[in-house]
Amino acid sequence: MLQLRKAVEEFSTEHARAAAELALSSGVDPVEAIEKGLSKGVQEVGKKFAEGEAFLPELIMAAEAMKAGVEILRPAMVARNLRRQSLGTLVIGTVRGDIHDIGKNIVAAISETAGFNVVDLGTDVGPEHFATKAKETSAKIVAMSTLLTVTTPEQKNSIDALSQEGVRQNVKVVVGGAAVTSNWADEIGADGYSDNAAEAVELFKRLVLGNGI
Repeated sequence: MLQLRKAVEEFSTEHARAAAELALSSGVDPVEAIEKGLSKGVQEVGKKFAEGEAFLPELIMAAEAMKAGVEILRPAMVARNLRRQSLGTLVIGTVRGDIHDIGKNIVAAISETAGFNVVDLGTDVGPEHFATKAKETSAKIVAMSTLLTVTTPEQKNSIDALSQEGVRQNVKVVVGGAAVTSNWADEIGADGYSDNAAEAVELFKRLVLGNGI
């Protein structure tokens, strides 16, 4: 785990790939490799960025290193879940006006291993895109992330778009991101909120399986 974390903190995609390959050959669970290795590195760089000790290019390079490691781990994660019954489609994206995707990418990767068919819309996703894709895929969950306070209203706009498209009653909406709180989730009528990837995926499963929040 330390090598994975260090590779991200050193912004090295090459070392992240090598560390991920080593983790797999050593029998490390790929989900743990992401949560306790790669994501810890990103969190540390993010903390330094927030405190003014790191700059945006470094944050971006850390994210790229994490993505490189995840790509090595992804096939192993999928392979371990080939026989698992699908939990349905999860549509996920970062809302319009926000291009941050670190947290969203981690949630998407872990959700895939949990048995969801993940449709990742990327970043800067407009409300209508969330709504049309949810309808097109018969999604069970729509997850919307934002890091910026100024873009949190787009989560509410996206929920409204789901209603206008006639699919809101058929999907559960979960919001998250650094700028989001549980109070905000309640205010905009979301079905749930989470501030970390592992808990988000557990919430998705409870909502789909009807075990409440």
